[in-house]
Amino acid sequence: MANKRVFLGTGRRKASVAQVKMVPGKGKITVNGRDVRDFFPYETNVMDLKQPLVATGTEESFDIDVKVNGGGFTGATGAIRLGITRALLEYDKANEDSENSFRKILKRAGFITRDSRVKERKKPGLKAARRAPQFSKR
Repeated sequence: MANKRVFLGTGRRKASVAQVKMVPGKGKITVNGRDVRDFFPYETNVMDLKQPLVATGTEESFDIDVKVNGGGFTGATGAIRLGITRALLEYDKANEDSENSFRKILKRAGFITRDSRVKERKKPGLKAARRAPQFSKR
């Protein structure tokens, strides 16, 4: 029963929040109860969220169940990637193997840092965040 440990990670990106549950398995990824390839329309999204697994060589070591809320496909992909990264770090911490630390690999690849860019708010008197109404001389 000890090898059926659950590793959790929460990721956020733009308006998306992803809760990731990682258990040792065969590499199956489900997003909101659907297969990852059914959920995301583009293969690039799937490749993007798998990057931490590819970098650490654990692509087929874990079954991953994700619940994602808010935002679009890009935000959801980024949130899931951060959630997977955090779950991998939790797994790494539990396995105390300092020689092959996932943290060094993931840090070098830039997956640990949360991308804090979000949509800028609309300002009064403007059409969007920075877009001003068209100027008319007459």
